[in-house]
Amino acid sequence: MERPRVSLRLNKQTGSKRHKKSMTKWLLIAVGGAFGSVMRYAVQGWVQRATGGNFPWGTFAVNVIGCALIGFLAATFAGPRPIREEFRLAMIVGVLGGFTTFSAFGWETFSLASDRQFAYAALNVILSCGIGLLAVWAGYRTAEAVFGI
Repeated sequence: MERPRVSLRLNKQTGSKRHKKSMTKWLLIAVGGAFGSVMRYAVQGWVQRATGGNFPWGTFAVNVIGCALIGFLAATFAGPRPIREEFRLAMIVGVLGGFTTFSAFGWETFSLASDRQFAYAALNVILSCGIGLLAVWAGYRTAEAVFGI
């Protein structure tokens, strides 16, 4: 059984009516992103204070919650509860994007694996994690060199 695809991307549109609709999408994504960012700060801080220690439990919790929510919302919006595109984008791209971009990474990897593109799913995990960590290291070392830290 082929499952419906839920895209996280904005569609290209033309014309003044479509331009207004497109601007509404951007605005809803921005508002959702602001809300998601505030929620990330609150949840991450609360969990980290509650657990203490050196492990980043707050960030871990936010990432897992975000992945669970994107899975739930993507399935819900593609199936029993379809909603208008701009509201779907506000929730998934805006709120969850502000809450954690890790949820998008999880959803895209899940989608690849569900489509039986296992090599691409594994490549996404390896490249995103490996190159992401390398980029953090390179950025940190560059700042050290530039600012003499």
